[in-house]
Amino acid sequence: MKVVAFAGFSGSGKTTLVEQLIGAFRLRGLRVSVVKHAHHNFDIDHPGKDSWRHREAGAFEVVVASDQRLVLQRQFEQPAQLSVHHLLAEVYDGVDWVLVEGFKQSDLLKVEVWRHASGQPTRYEEDVFVVAIATDSPALLPTPTLRPIMDLNNPDALCEWLLANADRFEYNPN
Repeated sequence: MKVVAFAGFSGSGKTTLVEQLIGAFRLRGLRVSVVKHAHHNFDIDHPGKDSWRHREAGAFEVVVASDQRLVLQRQFEQPAQLSVHHLLAEVYDGVDWVLVEGFKQSDLLKVEVWRHASGQPTRYEEDVFVVAIATDSPALLPTPTLRPIMDLNNPDALCEWLLANADRFEYNPN
């Protein structure tokens, strides 16, 4: 499987770009998974639902399955700092691409998502794992770079670039 991360500050457009890339990959017949870092106390089920009740009762894991989907929830007894590699180990091995969002400190190859209007700094000058920049303001990048600069508003072009460079993104967990 191929793995690429998307790094950028909140509000830069990472989620929108990943959402659009999922569609672009799917149109090309590829199977895509997403690994996303979430805030401390997120929840995917709701009070009163069976899975919530089981978790609240103290279950370590709750697996919910139907003929359409499977969800695994694991409740840690102590806070756990899982690396992106721990999460990638949980991904179904039959996917073509995994798009990772929210692990900007990871050692995965990544596309930096940057908007000048955000007022946030760029990462590519210091992060050797940034292999391309997706931006809506290429002329306003603070430092010249030899990395490819992609149009943030053209996910099909970014998808084509990723596919053309797919060998670089082959995941090797060792």
